[in-house]
Amino acid sequence: MGFLDIANVTKAYGNTEVLHRVDISVQEGEFLVLVGPSGCGKSTLLNMIAGLEEITSGEISINGRVVNGVHPSRRNIAMVFQSYALYPNMTVGQNITFGLEMHGVPKPERDKAMADVASLLQIDHLLDRKPGQLSGGQRQRVAMGRALVRNPDVFLFDEPLSNLDAKLRVDMRTEIKKLHQKLKTTVVYVTHDQIEALTLSTRIAVMYNGYVQQLGTPQEIYDTPANVFVATFMGSPAMNIVPAKVVINGDDAYAEIEDSNGAKQQLKFNTNYLQEWNGKEILLGIRPEAITDSEGADRNAANVQHLTNTVGVTEPAGSDTFVTMTLSGKDVIARMRADVSIAPEQRFDFAINMDKAVAFDPKSEERIQP
Repeated sequence: MGFLDIANVTKAYGNTEVLHRVDISVQEGEFLVLVGPSGCGKSTLLNMIAGLEEITSGEISINGRVVNGVHPSRRNIAMVFQSYALYPNMTVGQNITFGLEMHGVPKPERDKAMADVASLLQIDHLLDRKPGQLSGGQRQRVAMGRALVRNPDVFLFDEPLSNLDAKLRVDMRTEIKKLHQKLKTTVVYVTHDQIEALTLSTRIAVMYNGYVQQLGTPQEIYDTPANVFVATFMGSPAMNIVPAKVVINGDDAYAEIEDSNGAKQQLKFNTNYLQEWNGKEILLGIRPEAITDSEGADRNAANVQHLTNTVGVTEPAGSDTFVTMTLSGKDVIARMRADVSIAPEQRFDFAINMDKAVAFDPKSEERIQP
C-alpha cells in the first residue's frame, strides 16, 4: 500500500467515461509525473486527487485515509496551478501565509514558516511586493511557496511551467528537482511535456484516451516502451518505427528491412525471442541516438549492426547532427556527433545499436516481450 493510492478509479460525465480503471500507488517521497497529450485525462485525475472533481467509482486514499467525498480543504494537499492563482491585491508575504491564516495558525508561526520558505526559494527580497511587480518565474516561486508553507502530505502541480519561456522553464525545472531532492516530499505533477516528465520524475504514468498506457521509471518508459504510442510520445526526436519482417536463421533472429534503394538488409537481434514470429511482419523500434556512425557507436554495446544507406537530409543542431534516411518506406532519424562528416545523397555506413532495439506487434501495437 502506498502513501497515495489510486485504486480502480473511473470518471464519467453522463454516459461518457473519460478515465478508465486507473490503478497507481505512489510511495512517500516519490515524484510521480502524469504525462500525455491534451484530453488524455491527466488533469482530471489530478483534480480528483485534489477533491475538485468527484470520483465516479473506485477509491483514493492519502496517508492511509480514504478521501472520497472529503472536502479539498481537509485532504492536507497543496496545489500549484498553471495560472499561479495569486491574489493581486496582497503582497508576496500575504499570499504565502493566507492559507495558514485561514486555518487559524498564530502569526508568529506564520511569520516563521514564511521566512523559512522564502529563504528556501530565495524570494526574501520580494515579500513586500505585489504579484503584478513580479516576473513569471518569480510568481511561480511564490505559488510554490504558498504550497510549501502548509507542509502538506501531497503536492499537486498542474502544468506549472507551461506559461514560462523556454529558458526559464528549464531553470525552474532544475529548481523543482533540487527542491524535491532536499525536502523529499510526495509530488504528483501533470505535464504534456515529455522532457519535463523524464527529467523530474522518479516514476511516470503515460496517459492516452483516459487509460494509463504505462507506469514505470523514466528509464523503463524510455528503453522499454509498452506500446507504439509510448515509444513515439516519449523522447525527442521520437523513436523510429519501421515495418520489418522477422527472419530466423539457426539460433539467430533478424529484422529484414529495405534500404532507400529497395534492397533488403538484415539487422540481427540480441536474442532469438521472436521464434514464433518467423516470416511475420513486426514494427521495429530504434531510438535516434542508437543510429550513428562507426566512430560514434556505443563502445559498451554488445550488438552493433552496420547498414549502408543513402543519406536524405542533414540537420546540424549544435551539439548534434540529425540525419534522415529512408528505411522500409519510412523516414528514420539518426542522432550523430556534431563533427561527423556526412552529406545529403551520400552512401553512408550507419552503425545501429541493436541492444536498444524493440519489436512491436503491428496489429495491437504492443511491445513483443522477450
